[in-house]
Amino acid sequence: MNKVLKLFTTLLILAIAIFIAVPGITHAEATISSSEYKAGDIVTIEGTISPGQELYIAIAQQKMFATKDTDGITEQKKLKKAAKKNKFSENTAIPPLYYMLTTDTAAFGKEGKKRFGGPSFLMGKTGGIYSTTMYYLKKKFGDIDAGAKSMLGPITSEDQWNFLRYANESSYGINTIVKESTNVGKVTIFSRTVMADQGSGRYWDKGTSIQLDKKTGKFTAAFESFRNTPPDTDFDVYVNGAKSGSYRVLKNGFWLNLACRYMNPLWIIIGAILVGTYFSMIGAAGGMLMAAFQILVVHTAGPVGINAANVLKPSNMALTLFSPLGSFYRYAVVERRVAWPVGISFGVGIFIGSIWLGKYVSAYLPMKQYKEWLAVLVVLMGIQTLREMMPKAMEKRKNIKAMVKKFNEAVAKAKKEGKSVEMGRIEPVKTGLTDYRFKFWGEEFTINPLLFGILGLGIGVVSRSFGIGGGFLLVPAMTTLGALPMYVAVPISLIGTCFSSVGSFIGYLLNGYMPDLWLMISIIIGGFVGGMLGSRAQKLFSEKTLKIVLAITLFFLFFRFFKIEIWI
Repeated sequence: MNKVLKLFTTLLILAIAIFIAVPGITHAEATISSSEYKAGDIVTIEGTISPGQELYIAIAQQKMFATKDTDGITEQKKLKKAAKKNKFSENTAIPPLYYMLTTDTAAFGKEGKKRFGGPSFLMGKTGGIYSTTMYYLKKKFGDIDAGAKSMLGPITSEDQWNFLRYANESSYGINTIVKESTNVGKVTIFSRTVMADQGSGRYWDKGTSIQLDKKTGKFTAAFESFRNTPPDTDFDVYVNGAKSGSYRVLKNGFWLNLACRYMNPLWIIIGAILVGTYFSMIGAAGGMLMAAFQILVVHTAGPVGINAANVLKPSNMALTLFSPLGSFYRYAVVERRVAWPVGISFGVGIFIGSIWLGKYVSAYLPMKQYKEWLAVLVVLMGIQTLREMMPKAMEKRKNIKAMVKKFNEAVAKAKKEGKSVEMGRIEPVKTGLTDYRFKFWGEEFTINPLLFGILGLGIGVVSRSFGIGGGFLLVPAMTTLGALPMYVAVPISLIGTCFSSVGSFIGYLLNGYMPDLWLMISIIIGGFVGGMLGSRAQKLFSEKTLKIVLAITLFFLFFRFFKIEIWI
């Protein structure tokens, strides 16, 4: 009897040992600190797992997303190709927001370097000016240990793992899908799918706390929920493979539905006023600067399955349309310094280019190379703009030199008398399709409207592709090719950007891309006010000052197109 009892005891101990040692065989009890949180709150999970085991907590949004579910035309094409290349089907579904909190990060991937910044046509695909540390998921689902594989919650197949990996690491990306990104400097460079304790020192672990006593199996884990989690989003929690509960994330501030961000519209209005003022003063870079504002301040993302740019771009059109309208009354009616034949010719050209030709060019020209060659053009224009201010260049353009002298004298007189300087008016001399002449401050200028109509076609393509007005190309073109003063070039540019904005906006709507309503309204209000302020402020600055500001803007765009983040 004693022998039987000893044998039974031995077998029982052995069974318990096997139960503890074999991966995937686990006991877990867990409690979530609350059933509801506001976006950005700390989520705390505590409980007990089998002694000696590593901790795996999978937190997955309940509502799944498959590549077939996207409404975006561009995204449908991209994801279809990506699915084939990365070996997942169009029916493959994963949680839009997914986290793995674990003491065993090596089970799912490893750290590595990523290089970025600078022109790809010089440095190649793997090149870059600087690098950062990133976390890369394992390439093959089969490479994951069987025990760790069972801890992934709703991620259970090779297809899902491949989609998860693609969503994490693709440069194209799919907004909000496992891509809770953070800015380092001004560049978004990583995702938060696998996280350890913040004591690791890795920046993607920031805000995460994991405490595990392997002897007892007791644990406490916490992480900061994504600040821009959509309102009323439900999550399931899996602890070491077992579903342990769920919680809901509630609204935390004013929610921009299509921009997918919490943001007080007042800040957007203020930003749009600043950009609109700048834009209406120099006639350029309004769309670019508004895009930068949306990327760096608003952090516009777009709904699940829609690329951020396709929400950001139509919103930008609100500024490049309404900011010119805010300034145009003063330029056209009060001061009468609009060269209408040139403005209309350019406007028609840019409208055709943005609504028609841009569609086809954007489809066949790779955006990355497109931006880079555009950067080269932009910096050449910047250099030429600075050269135009040199004494030697000014001597060749005697009409501009004489005009600047008269304007400066008028400014000095107005200041002495305590008055505001009156801007000169455009006085038509000859109007023709290829020959338009006018006087401004008593000096005669000649320009070819047809030439600028053709130029407008090309700029329309650019504006459609980037979601901008195109003034950053037009203004230096008019001052360089047309030899026009800034005071004349800016109003013409604003006409062009209005046409460009209407054409591009229609193009986006036809492709099913809608702007965020509240984001657009805020930009319209701010842009219109900024336009009125800028048209009044322009006459406070000299021709030279305006050209310096334009040149600085062009050099800034050069760095942005190349992703050369000089402030890191």
